Amino acid sequence: MSKGRILVVEDDFDISNMLKIYFSGQGYEVQVAPRGNEALALTRKQLPQLIVLDIMLPDMNGYDVCRDLRSTTRTSHIPIIFLTQKDERSDKIAGLELGADDYITKPFDIEELKLRVKNQIERSERDNTTDPNSGLPSSLLIEDKLRDLMRDDRTWSYLDLRMAHYEAFKDVYGFVAGNEALRFIALLIGEVLDAVGTPDDFVGHAGGDNFVIISYATRPEALVERLSSRFAEDIQQHYSFIDRERGFMMKDNEKVPLMTLAVGMVSNASRKFADIREITELAAESRRRGSTNDVAPIATEW
Repeated sequence: MSKGRILVVEDDFDISNMLKIYFSGQGYEVQVAPRGNEALALTRKQLPQLIVLDIMLPDMNGYDVCRDLRSTTRTSHIPIIFLTQKDERSDKIAGLELGADDYITKPFDIEELKLRVKNQIERSERDNTTDPNSGLPSSLLIEDKLRDLMRDDRTWSYLDLRMAHYEAFKDVYGFVAGNEALRFIALLIGEVLDAVGTPDDFVGHAGGDNFVIISYATRPEALVERLSSRFAEDIQQHYSFIDRERGFMMKDNEKVPLMTLAVGMVSNASRKFADIREITELAAESRRRGSTNDVAPIATEW
Protein backbone atom coordinates (compact mmCIF):
# COMPACT_ATOMS: atom_id res chain seq x y z
CA MET A 1 0.00 0.00 0.00
CA SER A 2 1.34 3.43 -0.94
CA LYS A 3 2.39 5.75 1.88
CA GLY A 4 1.16 8.73 -0.11
CA ARG A 5 1.54 10.70 -3.34
CA ILE A 6 4.38 13.21 -3.58
CA LEU A 7 4.94 15.79 -6.29
CA VAL A 8 8.58 16.89 -6.64
CA VAL A 9 8.92 20.25 -8.42
CA GLU A 10 12.60 20.55 -9.33
CA ASP A 11 14.34 21.47 -12.60
CA ASP A 12 17.67 19.83 -11.67
CA PHE A 13 17.32 16.36 -13.19
CA ASP A 14 19.90 14.76 -10.90
CA ILE A 15 18.12 15.96 -7.78
CA SER A 16 14.58 15.19 -8.99
CA ASN A 17 15.57 11.75 -10.24
CA MET A 18 17.34 10.96 -6.97
CA LEU A 19 14.27 12.02 -4.98
CA LYS A 20 11.96 9.99 -7.20
CA ILE A 21 14.08 6.85 -6.85
CA TYR A 22 14.54 7.31 -3.10
CA PHE A 23 10.94 8.04 -2.16
CA SER A 24 9.58 5.40 -4.54
CA GLY A 25 11.81 2.94 -2.69
CA GLN A 26 10.29 4.16 0.57
CA GLY A 27 6.79 3.22 -0.65
CA TYR A 28 5.54 6.57 -1.98
CA GLU A 29 4.03 7.36 -5.38
CA VAL A 30 6.21 10.08 -6.87
CA GLN A 31 5.61 12.46 -9.77
CA VAL A 32 8.17 14.97 -11.00
CA ALA A 33 7.62 18.37 -12.63
CA PRO A 34 10.61 20.41 -13.86
CA ARG A 35 8.57 23.59 -14.32
CA GLY A 36 6.06 25.51 -12.24
CA ASN A 37 3.28 25.49 -14.85
CA GLU A 38 3.67 21.74 -15.28
CA ALA A 39 3.42 21.33 -11.51
CA LEU A 40 0.16 23.28 -11.41
CA ALA A 41 -1.27 21.19 -14.26
CA LEU A 42 -0.28 17.91 -12.58
CA THR A 43 -1.77 19.07 -9.29
CA ARG A 44 -5.09 19.87 -10.94
CA LYS A 45 -5.11 16.48 -12.64
CA GLN A 46 -4.44 14.42 -9.49
CA LEU A 47 -3.99 15.92 -6.05
CA PRO A 48 -0.73 14.95 -4.37
CA GLN A 49 -0.65 14.56 -0.60
CA LEU A 50 2.52 16.66 -0.39
CA ILE A 51 4.60 18.88 -2.67
CA VAL A 52 8.38 19.29 -2.46
CA LEU A 53 8.86 22.62 -4.21
CA ASP A 54 12.10 24.19 -5.40
CA ILE A 55 12.07 28.00 -5.34
CA MET A 56 14.30 28.51 -8.40
CA LEU A 57 12.44 27.23 -11.48
CA PRO A 58 12.97 28.10 -15.16
CA ASP A 59 9.49 29.48 -15.89
CA MET A 60 8.21 30.84 -12.57
CA ASN A 61 9.56 30.85 -9.05
CA GLY A 62 8.34 28.55 -6.33
CA TYR A 63 6.75 31.45 -4.46
CA ASP A 64 4.39 32.03 -7.39
CA VAL A 65 3.57 28.32 -7.56
CA CYS A 66 2.83 28.30 -3.84
CA ARG A 67 0.70 31.43 -4.14
CA ASP A 68 -1.36 29.86 -6.94
CA LEU A 69 -1.86 26.63 -4.98
CA ARG A 70 -2.88 28.44 -1.80
CA SER A 71 -5.30 30.76 -3.61
CA THR A 72 -7.10 27.89 -5.39
CA THR A 73 -9.72 26.22 -3.21
CA ARG A 74 -9.10 22.68 -4.42
CA THR A 75 -5.34 22.80 -3.76
CA SER A 76 -5.12 25.12 -0.76
CA HIS A 77 -4.87 22.25 1.76
CA ILE A 78 -1.85 20.44 0.22
CA PRO A 79 1.27 20.55 2.45
CA ILE A 80 4.26 22.23 0.78
CA ILE A 81 7.94 21.84 1.68
CA PHE A 82 10.17 24.44 0.05
CA LEU A 83 13.49 23.15 -1.28
CA THR A 84 16.13 25.76 -2.15
CA GLN A 85 19.76 26.73 -2.15
CA LYS A 86 18.92 30.00 -0.46
CA ASP A 87 19.61 30.22 3.26
CA GLU A 88 18.52 33.76 3.91
CA ARG A 89 16.10 34.34 6.77
CA SER A 90 14.00 36.64 4.57
CA ASP A 91 13.54 33.89 1.97
CA LYS A 92 12.31 31.45 4.61
CA ILE A 93 9.90 34.01 6.03
CA ALA A 94 8.60 34.83 2.53
CA GLY A 95 7.83 31.16 1.89
CA LEU A 96 6.17 30.64 5.24
CA GLU A 97 4.08 33.78 4.83
CA LEU A 98 2.74 32.38 1.56
CA GLY A 99 1.57 29.27 3.40
CA ALA A 100 4.46 26.81 3.01
CA ASP A 101 4.48 24.18 5.74
CA ASP A 102 8.21 23.58 5.96
CA TYR A 103 11.54 24.64 4.49
CA ILE A 104 14.79 22.74 3.83
CA THR A 105 18.00 24.09 2.32
CA LYS A 106 20.27 22.48 -0.26
CA PRO A 107 22.46 20.54 0.19
CA PHE A 108 20.07 18.57 2.37
CA ASP A 109 20.15 15.38 4.38
CA ILE A 110 17.85 12.92 2.61
CA GLU A 111 16.94 11.26 5.92
CA GLU A 112 15.90 14.64 7.32
CA LEU A 113 13.76 15.33 4.24
CA LYS A 114 12.21 11.86 4.57
CA LEU A 115 11.16 12.62 8.15
CA ARG A 116 9.75 16.00 7.19
CA VAL A 117 7.71 14.44 4.37
CA LYS A 118 6.49 11.62 6.62
CA ASN A 119 5.51 14.02 9.41
CA GLN A 120 3.59 16.37 7.11
CA ILE A 121 1.56 13.58 5.48
CA GLU A 122 0.84 11.88 8.81
CA ARG A 123 -0.21 15.18 10.35
CA SER A 124 -2.69 15.80 7.53
CA GLU A 125 -4.20 12.35 8.01
CA ARG A 126 -4.16 12.57 11.81
CA ASP A 127 -5.87 15.96 11.79
CA ASN A 128 -8.51 14.65 9.36
CA THR A 129 -7.52 17.23 6.77
CA THR A 130 -6.90 14.81 3.89
CA ASP A 131 -8.05 11.32 2.96
CA PRO A 132 -5.09 8.93 2.42
CA ASN A 133 -6.69 7.23 -0.59
CA SER A 134 -8.09 10.11 -2.61
CA GLY A 135 -5.83 12.89 -1.36
CA LEU A 136 -8.92 15.10 -1.05
CA PRO A 137 -9.86 17.23 1.96
CA SER A 138 -11.69 15.13 4.55
CA SER A 139 -13.99 15.75 7.51
CA LEU A 140 -12.31 18.69 9.26
CA LEU A 141 -11.79 20.77 6.10
CA ILE A 142 -15.28 19.87 4.84
CA GLU A 143 -16.79 21.18 8.07
CA ASP A 144 -14.71 24.36 7.84
CA LYS A 145 -15.88 24.94 4.27
CA LEU A 146 -19.51 24.37 5.25
CA ARG A 147 -19.19 26.96 8.02
CA ASP A 148 -17.81 29.38 5.44
CA LEU A 149 -20.93 28.77 3.32
CA MET A 150 -23.15 30.13 6.08
CA ARG A 151 -21.41 33.51 5.63
CA ASP A 152 -21.13 33.33 1.83
CA ASP A 153 -23.41 35.72 -0.07
CA ARG A 154 -22.68 34.10 -3.43
CA THR A 155 -25.01 31.54 -5.01
CA TRP A 156 -23.67 28.05 -4.35
CA SER A 157 -24.70 24.43 -4.73
CA TYR A 158 -23.80 21.60 -2.37
CA LEU A 159 -23.59 18.14 -3.98
CA ASP A 160 -23.61 14.88 -2.02
CA LEU A 161 -22.19 12.00 -4.11
CA ARG A 162 -22.16 8.29 -3.31
CA MET A 163 -20.85 5.36 -5.36
CA ALA A 164 -23.70 2.86 -5.25
CA HIS A 165 -22.60 -0.81 -4.91
CA TYR A 166 -19.05 0.22 -3.99
CA GLU A 167 -18.82 -2.03 -0.93
CA ALA A 168 -19.93 -5.06 -2.95
CA PHE A 169 -17.37 -4.16 -5.62
CA LYS A 170 -14.61 -3.98 -3.00
CA ASP A 171 -15.66 -7.35 -1.56
CA VAL A 172 -15.49 -9.01 -4.98
CA TYR A 173 -12.47 -7.25 -6.51
CA GLY A 174 -10.46 -6.60 -3.37
CA PHE A 175 -9.10 -3.75 -1.27
CA VAL A 176 -6.60 -2.50 -3.86
CA ALA A 177 -9.23 -2.30 -6.60
CA GLY A 178 -11.49 -0.46 -4.16
CA ASN A 179 -8.83 2.17 -3.53
CA GLU A 180 -8.26 2.53 -7.26
CA ALA A 181 -11.98 3.24 -7.69
CA LEU A 182 -11.76 5.98 -5.04
CA ARG A 183 -8.79 7.57 -6.78
CA PHE A 184 -10.67 7.29 -10.08
CA ILE A 185 -13.67 9.29 -8.88
CA ALA A 186 -11.44 11.91 -7.24
CA LEU A 187 -9.68 12.39 -10.57
CA LEU A 188 -12.98 12.41 -12.47
CA ILE A 189 -14.47 15.11 -10.23
CA GLY A 190 -11.40 17.27 -10.80
CA GLU A 191 -11.63 16.90 -14.57
CA VAL A 192 -15.34 17.74 -14.63
CA LEU A 193 -14.88 20.80 -12.42
CA ASP A 194 -12.08 21.98 -14.71
CA ALA A 195 -14.52 21.73 -17.61
CA VAL A 196 -17.76 23.12 -16.18
CA GLY A 197 -16.94 24.34 -12.66
CA THR A 198 -15.19 27.41 -11.24
CA PRO A 199 -11.77 27.97 -9.59
CA ASP A 200 -13.50 28.46 -6.23
CA ASP A 201 -15.22 25.06 -6.27
CA PHE A 202 -14.41 22.73 -3.38
CA VAL A 203 -14.17 18.93 -3.40
CA GLY A 204 -14.09 16.78 -0.26
CA HIS A 205 -13.99 13.09 0.60
CA ALA A 206 -16.39 12.57 3.49
CA GLY A 207 -15.33 8.94 3.90
CA GLY A 208 -15.77 5.58 2.21
CA ASP A 209 -17.69 6.01 -1.04
CA ASN A 210 -19.07 9.44 -0.09
CA PHE A 211 -17.81 12.66 -1.71
CA VAL A 212 -19.01 16.26 -1.59
CA ILE A 213 -18.73 19.21 -3.97
CA ILE A 214 -19.42 22.86 -3.25
CA SER A 215 -19.76 24.67 -6.55
CA TYR A 216 -20.36 28.24 -7.63
CA ALA A 217 -21.15 27.22 -11.22
CA THR A 218 -24.10 29.07 -12.73
CA ARG A 219 -25.48 25.80 -14.14
CA PRO A 220 -24.91 23.14 -11.47
CA GLU A 221 -27.24 20.76 -13.30
CA ALA A 222 -24.68 20.61 -16.13
CA LEU A 223 -22.08 19.61 -13.55
CA VAL A 224 -24.31 16.81 -12.25
CA GLU A 225 -25.11 15.56 -15.73
CA ARG A 226 -21.43 15.53 -16.76
CA LEU A 227 -20.40 13.71 -13.58
CA SER A 228 -23.10 11.07 -13.90
CA SER A 229 -22.53 10.35 -17.59
CA ARG A 230 -18.73 10.26 -17.26
CA PHE A 231 -18.93 7.99 -14.23
CA ALA A 232 -21.32 5.56 -15.91
CA GLU A 233 -19.00 5.29 -18.91
CA ASP A 234 -15.57 5.31 -17.27
CA ILE A 235 -16.29 3.09 -14.25
CA GLN A 236 -16.58 0.17 -16.68
CA GLN A 237 -12.79 -0.06 -16.93
CA HIS A 238 -12.62 -1.20 -13.29
CA TYR A 239 -14.55 -4.39 -14.05
CA SER A 240 -13.56 -7.56 -15.83
CA PHE A 241 -14.57 -8.08 -19.45
CA ILE A 242 -17.18 -10.66 -18.41
CA ASP A 243 -18.81 -8.35 -15.85
CA ARG A 244 -18.83 -5.45 -18.30
CA GLU A 245 -20.49 -7.57 -20.97
CA ARG A 246 -23.23 -8.93 -18.74
CA GLY A 247 -23.72 -5.67 -16.81
CA PHE A 248 -23.43 -7.10 -13.32
CA MET A 249 -21.06 -9.05 -11.05
CA MET A 250 -21.69 -12.08 -8.87
CA LYS A 251 -21.36 -11.94 -5.09
CA ASP A 252 -22.41 -14.86 -2.91
CA ASN A 253 -24.26 -16.37 -5.89
CA GLU A 254 -26.30 -13.20 -6.31
CA LYS A 255 -26.28 -10.62 -9.09
CA VAL A 256 -24.97 -7.20 -8.02
CA PRO A 257 -25.29 -4.21 -10.39
CA LEU A 258 -22.20 -2.36 -11.52
CA MET A 259 -21.39 0.82 -9.62
CA THR A 260 -23.46 3.91 -10.36
CA LEU A 261 -23.25 7.47 -9.05
CA ALA A 262 -26.02 8.79 -6.83
CA VAL A 263 -26.09 12.59 -6.51
CA GLY A 264 -28.14 14.82 -4.24
CA MET A 265 -28.00 18.60 -4.50
CA VAL A 266 -29.17 21.60 -2.50
CA SER A 267 -28.65 25.27 -3.26
CA ASN A 268 -29.11 28.64 -1.59
CA ALA A 269 -30.52 29.98 -4.88
CA SER A 270 -34.06 29.98 -3.53
CA ARG A 271 -33.80 29.20 0.18
CA LYS A 272 -31.76 30.02 3.24
CA PHE A 273 -30.21 27.44 5.54
CA ALA A 274 -30.18 27.70 9.32
CA ASP A 275 -27.03 25.64 9.89
CA ILE A 276 -24.61 23.25 8.18
CA ARG A 277 -26.50 20.18 9.39
CA GLU A 278 -29.55 21.28 7.43
CA ILE A 279 -27.41 21.52 4.28
CA THR A 280 -25.88 18.06 4.63
CA GLU A 281 -29.08 16.31 5.72
CA LEU A 282 -31.19 17.76 2.90
CA ALA A 283 -28.52 16.89 0.33
CA ALA A 284 -28.24 13.33 1.67
CA GLU A 285 -32.02 12.96 1.60
CA SER A 286 -32.08 14.29 -1.97
CA ARG A 287 -29.47 11.68 -2.93
CA ARG A 288 -31.35 8.83 -1.23
CA ARG A 289 -34.61 9.72 -2.96
CA GLY A 290 -32.92 9.26 -6.33
CA SER A 291 -30.61 6.35 -5.49
CA THR A 292 -32.98 3.41 -5.92
CA ASN A 293 -32.60 3.14 -9.70
CA ASP A 294 -29.84 1.10 -11.31
CA VAL A 295 -29.14 3.89 -13.76
CA ALA A 296 -27.09 6.83 -12.51
CA PRO A 297 -29.65 8.95 -10.60
CA ILE A 298 -29.82 12.69 -10.37
CA ALA A 299 -31.87 14.23 -7.56
CA THR A 300 -31.96 17.88 -6.61
CA GLU A 301 -33.53 19.97 -3.87
CA TRP A 302 -33.87 23.66 -4.67
